[in-house]
Amino acid sequence: MGEPLLRDGLLLGIGSPLLDLSANMDEDFLLKYDLKANDAILAEEKHLPMYEELANSPDVTYIVGGSCQNTMRVAQWIVKRQNTVAFMGSVGKDKFGKILENKAKEAGVLVAYQIHDTVPTGTCAVVITDNGHNRSLCAHLCASKHFTVDFFLQPESQKLINNARFFYISGFFLPVSPESVMYIAKHACRNDKYFCMNLSAPYLCHFYKEPMLKALPFVDILFSNNQEALAFADEHLFGTDDIEDIALRIKNFPKENKSRSRIVIVTQGRGPVICATENGIMHYPVVNLTQEEIVDTNGAGDAFVGGFLAQFIQGKGLDICIRCGIYAATEVIKQSGCSFPKHPNFST
Repeated sequence: MGEPLLRDGLLLGIGSPLLDLSANMDEDFLLKYDLKANDAILAEEKHLPMYEELANSPDVTYIVGGSCQNTMRVAQWIVKRQNTVAFMGSVGKDKFGKILENKAKEAGVLVAYQIHDTVPTGTCAVVITDNGHNRSLCAHLCASKHFTVDFFLQPESQKLINNARFFYISGFFLPVSPESVMYIAKHACRNDKYFCMNLSAPYLCHFYKEPMLKALPFVDILFSNNQEALAFADEHLFGTDDIEDIALRIKNFPKENKSRSRIVIVTQGRGPVICATENGIMHYPVVNLTQEEIVDTNGAGDAFVGGFLAQFIQGKGLDICIRCGIYAATEVIKQSGCSFPKHPNFST
């Protein structure tokens, strides 16, 4: 791949920026709002009172969130060079939108928000249970679901898109603006740039199968966890629950850019990371933390992708990229929310 020089906006993420409301709750809270541990869903009417209840919780914390924005913050943390990582998304013209923008800029991320005057900034309930070992995410998208492909046509947006060589979009963006996903996917393909995507949640594999399948031929690197991979296999009638087989089958889906084969990476919690390439399957053991070291699993998957991409955009090999992903996820698990130490300590 070569060693590209780091520059402003080398990596561009497009996603749904959210302000996380994170709190430790009990199992009764999950039952009350029909939530499942270690799941990610969109808010329905029945979930709306939950946000006020969380806000009134004595230990609630507000954290810059949204899957893709988390990944970009982690990648920027690893890379260190200011503004190497850029992010686009949609927020409201309110204090939460300003908080998100300021926090992202503090992290060194180059942000370009589409700002809505009448729709509030999106939020995400992060319900932590079982002493931090389980988390349930429920996103109230608000402004973040109003991103439009027209924003890409603005001069500043065009400058960011044309300057980027690597693009990352989480699966959560598929319901928001499938037109925007395809705009970026086709741009990357035409210009021989890298387009990366994440399955992000099991429900997306079932309920957003069509836009996912439209984007998949353009995907150079696909990220997933084992539950998402199983959901994809179930929806496409693979007839197997073997993660390695599933990863290889997804790798072999038709691909538009024939200059390189697709890479599929599946994380498995405490199990080894599975990587499917044209050379077959590779396994990478993760760092098994003690119960005392685990603070919050929220954001671990986002952090893994951020760590991986931070090395990939610098031309590093897959082994280093995946080790850095594991490092980043391990550090985030030891913090509350998708946060990390001031300085990274990863050695290639």
